[in-house]
Order: sequence, then structure tokens, then C-alpha cells
Amino acid sequence: MANPRTVARLEVQIQRRLAHCLQFELADPRGAFITIVRVELNSDLSVAKAYYSVLGSETERSKAAHMLEHANGFTRRQMGTVLRTKSIPALKWIYDDTVASAEAMEELIEKTKRRDAEIRDGGASGGGTEPGSEAPLEED
Repeated sequence: MANPRTVARLEVQIQRRLAHCLQFELADPRGAFITIVRVELNSDLSVAKAYYSVLGSETERSKAAHMLEHANGFTRRQMGTVLRTKSIPALKWIYDDTVASAEAMEELIEKTKRRDAEIRDGGASGGGTEPGSEAPLEED
């Protein structure tokens, strides 16, 4: 069992090295919009899970996943150059959808704000009703 501070330091080193490798050392255009979100090492330092995000469509995400799997050996060797450990951890790539979820949530919030503004503006000019108030009844 490794010291938690040591594990955290190694995770940061691995994240920085992988990001540098993807940005400057791989000549593959499929890796252009990949961001390394975080890295998690298991307790015995044998496996590093690299969580990544991709800017773009589902097709871009699929291409990036294939590129990462194809370049796994190279990126693992590059990762090993900054580590001062007896062995280099196995590298597992995991797609992290929190960025995409955050974008979708932001879009929903903006849509709700626009709708609320329309309701508020419509209610002020008499063209609509405020939420929670009842519409006037018409008499015959």
C-alpha cells in the first residue's frame, strides 16, 4: 500500500506526461481534441486509469478511442520516463463524459432562462400569465 501523497503526486505526473505526449509527440490528427481529465492509480501502483474527454461528435470520440488504444504502448513508455517506480503501471483509457454532461446541463439552464424571460416579458405586457396565477374567466 503506497502513501496517499505519493500516489497523488504520481497521478499528477502521469496526467501531465500523457497530456504532453498527446499534444506534442503523437502525429495523429485523431488526438487533436483529447483532454486528460484525471488519472487514478490503484493502491499497488500496477494500473493507471486515464480518464479523457473529447471535444466533438460521437464519431470524433470513437476515432479518439481507437487512436488511444493504438498508441497505448507508446504513451505507456513515455509515461514511464517521468516515473521513478520499479515498474510502469498498465494504462487503461476511460472516456469521461462529465464535460459533455456539463455542456448539456449548461444548455438546459440557458434554455430555461430564455423561457423564464419570455414568460416574464409576456406577463408584463399582458400577453401571458405568470406561473401559478390563474387565467381570467370569460363570461358569456
